[in-house]
Amino acid sequence: MGRRASGAEQEIQREMESRIEAQGFELVDLEWAGARSRPIMRVRIDLPDAGPGRGVTVDDCAQVSRAVEGWLDELPDFPERYVLEVSSPGVERPLTRRRDWARFAGQKVVVRGHGVLVGRSTRLEGELLGVEGDGEGEDGYRVRLRLANGDEVEVEREKIAGGNILFEWE
Repeated sequence: MGRRASGAEQEIQREMESRIEAQGFELVDLEWAGARSRPIMRVRIDLPDAGPGRGVTVDDCAQVSRAVEGWLDELPDFPERYVLEVSSPGVERPLTRRRDWARFAGQKVVVRGHGVLVGRSTRLEGELLGVEGDGEGEDGYRVRLRLANGDEVEVEREKIAGGNILFEWE
C-alpha cells in the first residue's frame, strides 16, 4: 500500500497524466511509496478503450518510462534519486475512475468498501452493470452491480475503497 500523495505530488500526477496521454496511453493508477527524499512511483498505464486481452506491451511501458523520466529529471524541486516503475494494469485491472466503472460494464468485478457495503459485506463480487448519477467530481455517482444471487445493488462511489476486474481462470 502506498503512502498518501502530497500536494506537490498530486500536481506531478496531473502533469504526468497529461504527458502519458500525449504518448497515446492513459494513466490507470499512480502509487507513491518510499521516502519523499527518494520516492518510488508505481505507474500503471493502459491503451484508451483497451479491452480484456488487448493492452500495453513491455515496449509501450519502456516508451512511457523514457518520456516521463526525461521530464522528471528536469523538475527543479524533484529529488535526484527516485524509482519509476511503469507497468500494465494487469488482468485484474484496478477501477479507479468513473470512466473505468462505465467502460468495464459486463465484466466480473470485486468492490472493496471503507466499511460494510449495502448492508452486506466490506467486499462484494459481481457483474458490473455500470454507473448511475450525475454528481460532481469523481465521487458523485453510484456503481451498479449484479451479485451472484441475482440481486442488483448500487454502491455510492465515496463508500468504495477500491475495485478491480476479477480474473477467472478458464
